Amino acid sequence: GLMLPYSGAFAPLGVAIENGVRMAINEQGGKLAGREIEWFKVDDESDPSKGIENANKLVQRDKVDVLIGTVHSGVQMGIQRVARDSGVLSLIPNAGVHAATRSLCAPNVFRTSFSNSQPTLALGQTMVNKGHKRAVWITWKYAAGDEAFEGFKESYTKAGGTIIKELGLPFPNVEFQALLTEIAALKPDAVACFFAGPSGAKFMKDFAAAGLKGKIALYGSGFLTEGLLDDELAPSAQGIMTTLHYSASLASKRNDAFRLAYAKTYKMQPDVFAVQGYDAGLLLLQGAAAVNGDLSNKKALYAAMEGAVIDSPRGKWTMSKAHNPVQDMYLRVVQGKENKVLGVAAKALSDSGAGCKLV
Repeated sequence: GLMLPYSGAFAPLGVAIENGVRMAINEQGGKLAGREIEWFKVDDESDPSKGIENANKLVQRDKVDVLIGTVHSGVQMGIQRVARDSGVLSLIPNAGVHAATRSLCAPNVFRTSFSNSQPTLALGQTMVNKGHKRAVWITWKYAAGDEAFEGFKESYTKAGGTIIKELGLPFPNVEFQALLTEIAALKPDAVACFFAGPSGAKFMKDFAAAGLKGKIALYGSGFLTEGLLDDELAPSAQGIMTTLHYSASLASKRNDAFRLAYAKTYKMQPDVFAVQGYDAGLLLLQGAAAVNGDLSNKKALYAAMEGAVIDSPRGKWTMSKAHNPVQDMYLRVVQGKENKVLGVAAKALSDSGAGCKLV
């Protein structure tokens, strides 16, 4: 069962994730350990109020053995409840909400993407190493922003940096001008942020238009610049540094092969969301192979998935005891229209799994 956004702003992410899942499985003959697959799809509309209802359509009506979803963390909380109540195997190919692999973790729930604080956990030491010891943090006032701040605060203060101001605005407000004026007055060494999508693009443009570009260094979780570097945005984004578990420019034979195969199959370039979907497929394939396709053998299935080493386009990664990826975070800089990888910002980075009874 695929419960993903197929309409609205997140629709391209849902399509990329599904493409990745199907490609991984098709590379292995289109079956799970020799078993035929029947696919069911639900558009979750990125609507948290329908999360439980939509997940139950797949679990109770369609009787799926595996539920793959979703993008939006609010919707994921609905899936999480259904997964915990029903025991259905649930793979999270994007939503980074902490509770999924912390307080509400479950033996049957595995994430193949990231926790919201993982990318920003890799930011702090990098910024201090570059001499940026006084920083302002800015994001939306909502759960994902709060969780991204947790990672930044922990890593930056531990490295010796000082957060001189924490700024926020209501989600999804994009009226940044007053806050940018405040940043200019504060004169920090750097600004660190969590924004994504078209709103992230507007923030970068407004930051440059306010005259801050070139005067104050701008850093962010990698979603700030991911998938946005077109002709219009590129001038504003040059030199911005981000940390993320993937970049299209990652130089490896594995990534090159993946990107070529994906482009040939879908006539489009893959992004981080396609990689996360692909890895969900790889994880499911490993689990199914270990139990010869008998997904009802849950103890052996979960053990195999917990012990999996995923040979991913992002680099090899393993699963934490709380069922979240233990993975490298890359330092990237915008050059031209790409997020050029400068190196590994944090090696084998794990989320804390705080409050998870599996740990």
